[in-house]
Amino acid sequence: MHVEDDPDIREITRMSLELVGGFNVVQFKCGKDAIDSLPSEVPDLILLDVMMPIMDGMETLKRLRQVEAYVDVPIIFVTAKTSRADFGHLRAIGAQDIILKPFEPMELPEQLREIWKNCGTA
Repeated sequence: MHVEDDPDIREITRMSLELVGGFNVVQFKCGKDAIDSLPSEVPDLILLDVMMPIMDGMETLKRLRQVEAYVDVPIIFVTAKTSRADFGHLRAIGAQDIILKPFEPMELPEQLREIWKNCGTA
């Protein structure tokens, strides 16, 4: 599952994950849409933008963790923020990992596989 407000980044991510990585991707344009329309099939992992209108990534993570089926789904934040304090905060609230924007689309699927493997869910 991928939640991102920027349509260009959403499309690049979809193409990267589906065409290069062979992933099945469900996308939402904001956290509120994701929470209001959670897929019945629980995703293997969630790629979540930090800064979004209406409901930011941190609030989206908090709401996802209130849904029983989504409690243990690994969440990877995608952000342009680069400070150690930001990373520390995101990890403290439950991020499995953080990917920096701009990311390399051809490398993203392998990055996600490596993160997933390291969470012990692969």
